[in-house]
Amino acid sequence: MLKSTQLVQQFAKEYAKFTPANFKLERALVVTKLSRYEFEQLRHPGLSKEQLEQKLRNRGTDVEMVLYLHNLHKDFERRIVQSFKNVGCEVKLASRLEFRSSLSKEVMRWADVIVPVGGDGTFLLSAGRASPLFALSQQKTPIVGFNSDPLHSEGRLMLPKYFSENPSDAVSRIKSGDFKWMHRSRVRTTLLGSNGKIPESTDLFRHTEVKMEQVTTEPEMLDPEMASKYKAKMKRILPYLALNEVFIGEHLSARVSHLQLVLDHQDVVNKTKCSGLCVSTGTGSTSWHTSINRITSRNVDALLRSLPNSDSKDVLKLRENTEEIAQRYNQGLLFAPDDPRLCYSIREQICVGVWPSPKTFKERDFVQSVFVKSHCIDANLVIDGSISYPFNDGAKALLEIYPEDALLTIALD
Repeated sequence: MLKSTQLVQQFAKEYAKFTPANFKLERALVVTKLSRYEFEQLRHPGLSKEQLEQKLRNRGTDVEMVLYLHNLHKDFERRIVQSFKNVGCEVKLASRLEFRSSLSKEVMRWADVIVPVGGDGTFLLSAGRASPLFALSQQKTPIVGFNSDPLHSEGRLMLPKYFSENPSDAVSRIKSGDFKWMHRSRVRTTLLGSNGKIPESTDLFRHTEVKMEQVTTEPEMLDPEMASKYKAKMKRILPYLALNEVFIGEHLSARVSHLQLVLDHQDVVNKTKCSGLCVSTGTGSTSWHTSINRITSRNVDALLRSLPNSDSKDVLKLRENTEEIAQRYNQGLLFAPDDPRLCYSIREQICVGVWPSPKTFKERDFVQSVFVKSHCIDANLVIDGSISYPFNDGAKALLEIYPEDALLTIALD
């Protein structure tokens, strides 16, 4: 399937005129995170402020810390809103819960920029809901995030921590066009089957009993070659794109996930039993991808000790630098946010007897596409740890990256 070079060139041409200098900032939608205190208020709507705090104290919660962090975020939120107003920008404020509703679609079309304020979770929510599936002809709404609590949150998707202390500097630079565009690749998930039906999705971060709005796409016929190869007649693209990763595995983590994979449409069917499959983008390579594959200095030391010449001067010298070796290895797991490739990782793959099949199947590799067939009992396909679809025995999915699906974000040095 031809998509890499020609589509990237087409994509670049489409946005050649949409330069930072030509970007008009007049309307900003600020999406704010749900603080722990607000979460508890939603869980106990019938309690007064005093009753709620007493209930939390009786439970053993550090109420003072919860309130301190809540007020810290709200103060920062007000600073962000004021910073945009100071440059003549109209601002609308939406909470994470409001942003999930169907009413948010009109506001998103209204905004020139979407501004998640909080941590990476708020950024991922904004990215997933703000621009699910785009055609090349559509104008994208850029996203720029501010970390409201850099002391307690890494916030890798947000602007550097300097701008948490100086948000007005960031807003002024955005207003004047003194920034760079960053196109973050995202994973497109296509379900394959015989009837084009799509299972209901579940929002894993819903905090109330309100049912999630079901967003659907139209089913399409598969081309004959794909239909024959994957034994399916219809395809349906899921309406949500993964900025970090797509995870497929049993809902109960103690249960083994049984999956079949076809990489880059090859003729080899790879069979694995594991703790799940993680298919990551370059953006997600700093997250779960690294957590699955990273090594520690203790791993390096144990490996060096296992060498036949472990007492030699060269090996002893290496053992003095196990921390540096581990850091270099872990740094090598990362790849660029705009990288057009996927990197799949088999989590805790069983390597006993006939598993995996074939034995040459790599537990991690870069690919252009991943076809997955489930032989699981109670599994889910999860997009960015937020949107979950049932993915049980017989379910089939194709994971790919298309340049037109990239998320448009604002980067500041």
